[in-house]
Amino acid sequence: MRRQRKDNLTSTIITSLRTRRVSRPAEKVAVETGQLRVASYNVHKCVGTDGRFDPERILKVIGEIDPDVIALQEADTRFGERTGLLDVKRLQVETGLTAVPITGLSRAHGWHGNALFVRRAIIRDIHQMNLPGIEPRGALVTEVELETGSALRFIAAHFGLLRWARLRQVDAIAALMRNGPDIATVLMGDFNEWRLGERSALSALQADFGPLPQPVPSFPSRLPMLSLDRILGNRQGLVQGLAVHDSALSRIASDHLPLTGVVNLDRAGG
Repeated sequence: MRRQRKDNLTSTIITSLRTRRVSRPAEKVAVETGQLRVASYNVHKCVGTDGRFDPERILKVIGEIDPDVIALQEADTRFGERTGLLDVKRLQVETGLTAVPITGLSRAHGWHGNALFVRRAIIRDIHQMNLPGIEPRGALVTEVELETGSALRFIAAHFGLLRWARLRQVDAIAALMRNGPDIATVLMGDFNEWRLGERSALSALQADFGPLPQPVPSFPSRLPMLSLDRILGNRQGLVQGLAVHDSALSRIASDHLPLTGVVNLDRAGG
């Protein structure tokens, strides 16, 4: 069994390195009319690969990406009354990004560390979802209406470190998709799943989100080999152009590189 696991991990790393060569470099993703620039970023509680706590670097990386929507993981302290680690007022002034509000935690940016920021959108509905597992994990489900009139649902999630927990968390997302409204949905976050193919805990997502896109290595940030971060759409062609944002600053600001993509609004109604 150990030999099999080693071989699977080795195969995954080789596949990821091959993918990495065709997915870099990541300058700011270009978008056209009718598209949104989206991103998912595990900010590692603003502690960089040099061991320094520096929220300023995270703000600058977000500025480099210039997203219309961004999901952050580990944006709050982990224990006690979670406290947000970023200057969200400054982020709004400099980028126009507004934090999706949560209830029950007065000082936190997000739900179990998951924060969602949107620009030029009306927030129609917010659902704070607990995900099963030993660790406190969650998903922030938000429906928004854009200036164009398009409606989209964003699910910002952070799955657990244990495979059995990820399987249950994927099942919870699948149940949400089955029981909720049929609306164009973008699921993004740190899914903590390095496995590819049938053994991946993410395989069950294909019933709602179709074939999983080619993985893009995003971890560790200095030499990304594993595709822990994902952005998925439940409509064909809804999400395209996945790439890591690989800059000198992003390689040091967190242990994950941000994953970016383009949402095609003309696919939202199909």
